[in-house]
Amino acid sequence: MILTFSSQVEAADTERRVIAGKIVPFEEVGNTSVGKVVFAKDSIEIGDPGKVKMLMQHKADKPIGRMQKFNKAEDGIYASFKISASMQGQDALILAGEQLIDGLSVGVDVNKSVQKKDYLYVTSATLREVSLVETPAFSAAMVQKVAASMDEPGDDIIENKKNELINQISNAVDQLKLLKQVEDAVEETENQSESEAPVEDKATAPQEAKAEAATPTVEAARPVITAPLIQTSVRTPITSMAAYTEHKIKAALGNDDSKLYVAAADDSFSTNPAFNPTQYLSEFVTNTRFGTPAIDACSQGTLPTSGMTISVPSLVTSAGGYNGVAPEVTVEAEGGAVQNTGMETQYLTGTVSKYSGMNTLSVELLERSDPNFYAELTKQLEYAYLKRLDQTVLAALIQASANGTNTTADLDGIVAFSTEAARTIYTNTGYFAQNYIANPAQWGALIGAQDTTKRPVFNALQPMNAAGQVNPTSIRGNVLGLDLYVDKNFTATTFDDDSAIILAPEAFTVYRSAQNFMSVNVVSNLQVQVAIYGYMATIAKMPNGIVKYKKA
Repeated sequence: MILTFSSQVEAADTERRVIAGKIVPFEEVGNTSVGKVVFAKDSIEIGDPGKVKMLMQHKADKPIGRMQKFNKAEDGIYASFKISASMQGQDALILAGEQLIDGLSVGVDVNKSVQKKDYLYVTSATLREVSLVETPAFSAAMVQKVAASMDEPGDDIIENKKNELINQISNAVDQLKLLKQVEDAVEETENQSESEAPVEDKATAPQEAKAEAATPTVEAARPVITAPLIQTSVRTPITSMAAYTEHKIKAALGNDDSKLYVAAADDSFSTNPAFNPTQYLSEFVTNTRFGTPAIDACSQGTLPTSGMTISVPSLVTSAGGYNGVAPEVTVEAEGGAVQNTGMETQYLTGTVSKYSGMNTLSVELLERSDPNFYAELTKQLEYAYLKRLDQTVLAALIQASANGTNTTADLDGIVAFSTEAARTIYTNTGYFAQNYIANPAQWGALIGAQDTTKRPVFNALQPMNAAGQVNPTSIRGNVLGLDLYVDKNFTATTFDDDSAIILAPEAFTVYRSAQNFMSVNVVSNLQVQVAIYGYMATIAKMPNGIVKYKKA
C-alpha cells in the first residue's frame, strides 16, 4: 500500500539552494491519500538519503532536488534537500521562500499497519519520495523560520561578539564618567559666577587684594566650559500635562512667567516642520504578487532550443477531440482470416510566442535607492511575466475545452459539474480528471458551503462532511477528490459561465523556456534598461479531456 501525506516547509535558503522541514510527524493524526493516518515513532525507514528525490507536486517528471541529510527526533523526522539550479528548482525556491507553496508531501510504502477505530496506525513504512506541495496535511508542522544564508556562529565568533559587547559597555561607562565631570564643571562655573563679588570688610579688603596681586596663585587644571553650552536641568517647570494645565490657568489670569512657559510648550513640530524630517522605512508594499495556478494544473513539457513551431504526433480519436483512427482487434473463428485495420495519426502543433517587458531607470536610482529599486523592479517584472503566461494558458484552456452540462450556481451545481465532468473525461480520453481550476467566486462559495445543519462542507474539522478541504488562507485545496487551483485571471468574475475548468493534466501541455533578465547601459545619459523575456507554447492534446463550467 502506498500513501502520501504532507507537512510544512520550515526553512528555505535561496542562497545555498536548500529547503528543510519536518517530513514525518510521529503520533499525530493527518489526512493522507488513504484517509486518517498516525505514524508510530521510528516507523519510517530511510536508506541512502542521496537517493531520495524531491519532486514538484508528486510528478515523477518534475524532480527539483535530492535529500542531503535527515534527523530522527522525538516528534518526527526532519530533513534538508539540495535544490537543483534548473528553472523548476529556482521556481520551487522562490515559491517556498515566499510561502506560496510551502508544504512537504511524502510518499511511503506501508509495510505494517493496524486499523484503529478512526485511523490507520502505521508501525513500519519505507520512504519513497518527497514533494513540494501547497497545503500540508499536518497542522502542527508549521513554518518556524527562513534559514539564514550563513552558517550558525562558531565559538570563535561568539567570543568575538562577547568581547565587542564588553568594549561597548566599557566605552559607555567612560562616556558617563566624562558627562559627570562636565556637569560638575558647569555647576562649579555657575556657582562661581554667582559669588564673584563677595561682601567683605572695607578696611581689610585693599590689603588682601594687594597681597593677592603680589603672590598670584595657580589653579589646578580643569575643563574650560561656559554654562550656556550645556543645560543640565529642565529650564521650564512644565514637565507634565498637569503642570501645563496649571500654567495655562495662571497665564489666563495674567501671570507673565506662566505665559512664557505656555508659549514655549506650544512651540512644537507643527510650527517648526523643518525640524521634523520624514523618515522612510526600507520596506516595499505591493499587491501584484501572482503565481501560475492554471499552468500548474496542466502537464509540463520541455521547449526545444530552436524553432518557433512545435509538433507532436497524435493518435487521438474523435471521442477525444480529434480525428485519429486507432487499430482494431476482432474475434475470429478457427481458421478465420486476420482483419487488416490501419492506424491513422496526425500532428498536433503549437506556436512558440515571446513574452517580454522592460523598464528604464537611472544609474542614480540603481545605485542609491533604499530599498534597492533594482531588486524590487526585477521582482515586479517577474510577477508581471508569470501573470501574463498564466492569462494566456487560462484563455487557451477555455477556448479548447468542451462545455459541461448546464448546472445551477450553487453547491449542488458544483457537485453535478464535478461528477459529470469526471465521467465524460474518462469516457472520452481514458484519463482521469485530476484538477479543478476555479475563479475566486467559486472559491468563496466552496469556503462558505454548509450542509442542512449549518456545518461546513469543505473545511470541516471532523470527517462527517469530508467532501474536500478548502480554506481562505490558501489557493490550493481539494474538491470531491479533485485538486483545487484558484486563479483570479478568470474573465468571469462571478459564479457564471466559464468560471471553472476541470481537466485531466495529460489533455493540455505547457512548454516553457527559462525566463531571462537583461540589463543594458545607455552610455549617453547613464540609464539602465532592464528587460525580462521568455518563450512559451501550448498544445491542447485532448480537448474532450477539458470541461468548462456552464450555468443553467
